Parts: sequence; C-alpha cells; structure tokens
Amino acid sequence: MSQNKKYYARDICTLFDISKATLFRWESDGLISNIKRDWRNWRMYSEENIEEIKKIIEAKGKK
Repeated sequence: MSQNKKYYARDICTLFDISKATLFRWESDGLISNIKRDWRNWRMYSEENIEEIKKIIEAKGKK
C-alpha cells in the first residue's frame, strides 16, 4: 500500500470484511484515531488507520 493513499469506508470494509457499522463504532469508541474527511465530509482512512484496524481485529480474535 502506498504511503499517501487514502481509503474510504467501503474500501476498509471490503479489505477487512467488516460492516460500516462496526467500523464507525470502533471510531466512536476511540479505537481508530485521526480520521480525515474529504470535501463531501466522507471519512478517509490512512495507512496509520489501517494499522490500528489490524490491531483491533487481532485483539478481537484473541478473545
């Protein structure tokens, strides 16, 4: 993945096979930080956000 590439919620959900509701809940719970918005106010996720999401999924799988 490119360093400066931005991903939208649909990209993240497809990549990790999770629902938007789950993704947005993690955001509201503070598990995903520094989410940017584009000119339409859509969420844009960075490489750092993807790493946070990977950690969340790993932690959920260990329980």
